[in-house]
Amino acid sequence: MNAPIFIRNASQLVTLQGSSAAPLVKEEMSELGIIKNGSVWIENGLVQAIGTDEEMVKKYADRLGEADVVDASGKLVTPGLVDPHTHLVFAGSRENEFNMRLQGATYMEIMNSGGGIYATTNRTQSATHEELFQESYQRLNQFLRHGVTTVEAKSGYGMEWETERKQLEVARELNEKHVIDVVSTFMGAHAVPKEYKSNPDEFVGKLINEMIPKVAELELAEFNDVFCEHGVFTPEQSKQILEAGRRYGLIPKIHADEIEPYEGAELAAEVGAISADHLLKASEKGMKAMAEKGVVAVLLPGTAYFLMAESANGRKMVDLGVPVALSTDCNPGSSPTVSLPFIMNLGCLKMGLTPAEVLVAATINAAHAINRGGEIGSLEVGKKGDVTIFNVDNYMKLQYSYGVNHTDTVVKNGKVVVRGGQLIEEFSLS
Repeated sequence: MNAPIFIRNASQLVTLQGSSAAPLVKEEMSELGIIKNGSVWIENGLVQAIGTDEEMVKKYADRLGEADVVDASGKLVTPGLVDPHTHLVFAGSRENEFNMRLQGATYMEIMNSGGGIYATTNRTQSATHEELFQESYQRLNQFLRHGVTTVEAKSGYGMEWETERKQLEVARELNEKHVIDVVSTFMGAHAVPKEYKSNPDEFVGKLINEMIPKVAELELAEFNDVFCEHGVFTPEQSKQILEAGRRYGLIPKIHADEIEPYEGAELAAEVGAISADHLLKASEKGMKAMAEKGVVAVLLPGTAYFLMAESANGRKMVDLGVPVALSTDCNPGSSPTVSLPFIMNLGCLKMGLTPAEVLVAATINAAHAINRGGEIGSLEVGKKGDVTIFNVDNYMKLQYSYGVNHTDTVVKNGKVVVRGGQLIEEFSLS
């Protein structure tokens, strides 16, 4: 059994206490529950007590010698960061498309010429399970070094059953073998395969009648996602796919209104999706519908930044009462990054969110976007011992000093896995 961990005397300890039942909205997103000179006792993988250092030393006076003591003096302590939207499992990279975009090509032009999703699909189809596992494991190591303790991972680079299954099986093995928790989403509806371009409804039928039942039978995913976009899947097709997934126990998610207004936000509210993601072009009507139904808006400012597009209007969404989360959208085409702290910087600089709001968006609201609000995302007694310690003395400085990885220490399930910014050797892949 691991020794207890006693994180002591943080300059600011961000607890977000009281946020487990529902994502935070509006003014709630500025209420961080900060304890100055705060300390946390973690044992058996769970948070056991939180308070000022004086209170905690008194409470555990007869057990201090047992603990692995982590001195957080002059540092910021937060819940472990949560990334609720990634395409973690893929093969290869697409740096050539980056150059094409710099010369004026659009995302859809690149995709329609055989690049984009199709290029990664070809590489992922060709890769073995072990190759995908090795590449994705190293990617998770990088996430961990940036303070992330839980990620969502989508399939979608298969466009046929065997590769979709391979991606989801790799994600499941990563969840079993890597210290980061990996939460799986089936996204067979990422794009229409070229052979179905003239009859996309046939592919929709294949998703509904063949792939989704197999995903459920093999228990390969918790969520079902679809790219609702002009030239990809229509709102009507998207609704069919999401409702089919729900019949098999898969919770709906949706890539919505990324490139043009397409009533994706409205559809998310209609089908009761747990989240709607991207939302660069979401209508005010759609935002209000999401707010009413409590659909989490997972915003991806790194994607807009990399595609040189205007970001989603995060400020307006918060003001309208939409629960907002942030994510890297880690993928090889439109957001090849694992730095959730940088995404938080962009949330401030490109979306007008405050430092408090982006911290909420990358912790408890992100946890709610993947149905984990009762387990992670805040520091409360009984929750997982997932903690990130940053080399700054207050949460505002974390956003003020942008583009820097301030992560010093990461605790996952009550065990120190990153110390001094370096991955503990036993967690690296041999």
